[in-house]
Amino acid sequence: MNRRTGPLWAVVLALLGGLLLATPSAAGPRAAPARPAATGAAPPQAPAYPARQRMLRDATAGLFLHWGMFTRPLHRDCRAWERAVTDGGFDARYWVEEARKLRAGYIVLATFHSRLGYARPWPSRIPGSCATERDILGELIRAARARGVEVILYMTDDPKWHSEQGFTTLDSAAYSAHKGRPVDLTTRPGFGEYSYDLFFEVMREYPKLSGFWIDNDNEYWEQHGLYEQIRRLRPDMTLSNNNEDTPAMDMVSHEQKTGMVPPYDQPSAIWTPMPRLTESCYKVPDTGAWWYDGQDRPVSTGLNVGRYVANAGTSIKSLMNLTAMVDGRFPPQQQRFTDFMQDYLPPIWKSLSGVDGGGYMHGGMQPGAWNDGAYGYLTVSRADRTRSYVHVTTRPATADEIRIRDNGHRVRRVTDLRTGERMAFDQRDGTLTIKGVTRWDPYDTVFTVDTHRRREGLHPARSVRAGATSQKEGFPAGALSDGDFTTYWDSAAQVPVTVTLDLGRVRKARFLAVQQREWSPTYNRETFGRAEDSARIKDYRVSLSRDGTTWETVRAGVLESARGVRFIDLGDHRARLIRLDVDSTWASASVPRFHRQLQIDEIRVGHGHPRARGR
Repeated sequence: MNRRTGPLWAVVLALLGGLLLATPSAAGPRAAPARPAATGAAPPQAPAYPARQRMLRDATAGLFLHWGMFTRPLHRDCRAWERAVTDGGFDARYWVEEARKLRAGYIVLATFHSRLGYARPWPSRIPGSCATERDILGELIRAARARGVEVILYMTDDPKWHSEQGFTTLDSAAYSAHKGRPVDLTTRPGFGEYSYDLFFEVMREYPKLSGFWIDNDNEYWEQHGLYEQIRRLRPDMTLSNNNEDTPAMDMVSHEQKTGMVPPYDQPSAIWTPMPRLTESCYKVPDTGAWWYDGQDRPVSTGLNVGRYVANAGTSIKSLMNLTAMVDGRFPPQQQRFTDFMQDYLPPIWKSLSGVDGGGYMHGGMQPGAWNDGAYGYLTVSRADRTRSYVHVTTRPATADEIRIRDNGHRVRRVTDLRTGERMAFDQRDGTLTIKGVTRWDPYDTVFTVDTHRRREGLHPARSVRAGATSQKEGFPAGALSDGDFTTYWDSAAQVPVTVTLDLGRVRKARFLAVQQREWSPTYNRETFGRAEDSARIKDYRVSLSRDGTTWETVRAGVLESARGVRFIDLGDHRARLIRLDVDSTWASASVPRFHRQLQIDEIRVGHGHPRARGR
């Protein structure tokens, strides 16, 4: 994909009315660790999302279509490309039905793409690049809305690929004549002005278009208040941005990453925390460009099913890129994949739609690596928070059971989602064990887990007072125990750092459930010239005290760099004060963006574990 990597500059605090709260930069005063003050904060409130975001938040997936003049065979002439599209039998309804096979709630049409000839599939009155006489965009919008699917239009910010094929695809002379003054479309300001005009043309001509998917940003747009004007003129439209967490955007889209372990766990490379609306865009074919390059590329079914499930299990939208040919149809191997998904998804759909990722701000058990090499995710029903789904995407190597950290959820019943079979289970010492599993799906074995409404074994969040030896202004230690995931503590780049939790009196303290801020990737690598590394806790020590004078160190170790809730078991102890000393984080000094930049949403203190058994 054409992209200009934006800085990973924004840590999202909360989305209220779709706006991002700014992060203060000044460090706050040092807090005394032994007797932290109460927060005094108001009870946590659920984020209020604007109505325009409902479509995206309700969607599990989208269909990404890169398609234009340079879809193979490459066309130099706009009219020739349009004739080839029409003569080939293009029908927008085909794309819509393929999207429905994937259970996609929206289609992103990427034709005005810098490496696809800046093609516009609508009859534009603004000259400057290829525009069709046939209203392909209008046809797609009508066909999609008739089937309950929304359409979003891709817009690029970048003119630099205009002559990649040996001839220019931008007509500065025609646009200059239209404007009555010289404008060079091959420069960023000139292209910014041209594309700025296109935004308004599209908004005016297509009132049923649902939004824009914007590839990064352009200085001209910012200088002329583009996003503010879109909000004023079309408050119903969503805005998504690729790889830049721009405050005005409803959603941040993250490009495909590779080399994960397991390979489908793309969320491990995503750096935008909840409750921000996020999307993962990835190519369904194993190799090749984002657009059809003339080859029938192979498709790994297991990899793509795993990505789909992994994203649903982390509250991330799957934007699946299939490479449409000139006539709009997909190459045979991609067609086989959509046909497969049409049959594969319905039996487990309730576990992927209308759910939130488990192990994060919505509760749920711990996702990630389980026993005997097993790996998987949890989803939690929005309609019934007592119902979770366990997705086993990699089955255990030898065992016929799955063991999952329960996070205080006492289980009533476990069933195989596909068959309805009641499963034997045992729950003790903080772990749910689902037993006697004999039917393993090759891609995603799903269990329905029904729990009691109230979580057990956790001291109430607001009964614990938190303090720290360092905190950034506006991000106090009190946020660690306020029960609100839209607030968090920031260590102000101070590591080592000490967090102290006060239980108010001597009580049982058996474990800590730590929810670190999901604002950095867990996959350590160098990509697009920038370092990616984890800002999460590495080396730590936990000490307990009954009086604030005498301390006993009960646990020291290395906390794994992983998404979702992490547990530190303390043993069977009683204490009033719990001191967590963080000696280091995973990011090295060569990664200043994340080095010593510790942020934690919540820390819960556990005093016991639920017990249950059944079939």
